[in-house]
Amino acid sequence: MSVPARPPTVRLRRLASELKRARKAAGLSQDDVTAQTRISPATLYRIEKPEGRPQMRTLMTLLDLYEVSDSQRARITALHEGADTQGWLRPYHDALRDEYNTYIQFEAEAKTVRNWEALYVPGLMQTEDYARAVIKGHLPDASPDDLEQRVRARMERQAVLSKEQPLQLAAIMDEAALRRQVGGPAVMADQLRRLQELADLPHVSVQVVPYTSGAHQGMPGGFAQLSFADPEDGEIVYIDSMANDSFLESDADIARYAATFDNLRAQALSPDDSLALIGKAAAELTQELETA
Repeated sequence: MSVPARPPTVRLRRLASELKRARKAAGLSQDDVTAQTRISPATLYRIEKPEGRPQMRTLMTLLDLYEVSDSQRARITALHEGADTQGWLRPYHDALRDEYNTYIQFEAEAKTVRNWEALYVPGLMQTEDYARAVIKGHLPDASPDDLEQRVRARMERQAVLSKEQPLQLAAIMDEAALRRQVGGPAVMADQLRRLQELADLPHVSVQVVPYTSGAHQGMPGGFAQLSFADPEDGEIVYIDSMANDSFLESDADIARYAATFDNLRAQALSPDDSLALIGKAAAELTQELETA
């Protein structure tokens, strides 16, 4: 079985879940499968991880062993055929870290994203100049080419908000994201105006947790919770931190982050009041520029 270098798709993830579920329904452990077939433990692990699409003969061996129904076999075979279809990647995106590539692949196929950010404007809402300043701040030693590739990738991500069936985005950010002058007053003023424009879209909501809310659950850092059109795909929580990027998929983790997002939404200003605060911050920056 060949292991693709590119990130897993939602279909590959679902294929892995279906095969793992079928194995357990058959009452077999991974060791049992290895003992009854010529499939190595490493290959079976990669299939269920998922880290790659199984060869067709391997898939047929598993389906025969698990004695799946005809309808289940047809569904799993269809998933296998489309498992490697990538929705967004470009050749130069190989330079991006694997976890980030994986997240964007999932984001491109998601139905809804609930995004909390403690310090930054969410990536899907960033202007090009703001994104460039953020990435340069994170990676001060990045080459000019690397910097521009990362900026370009971030801009391309935003196509999910303008496609025929656009992503439903619920974005909440701390007031700190509005006040920190990333890129300087002019860049920040443009960014705040961009937030106002996006908030007018019917599939986008923007809220701000004001400084007056005091301490809250979102202070440790940002996260994004993704859900998909097919409930069988399950939800994912993505956490981007200095230590590492991680994906959480357990029911307990999904419920915990959903509760955290709901709590932050309750502490946030209403969408109208959030827009008023964004407008006030933009006006203050404009006045600063005019008097400079």
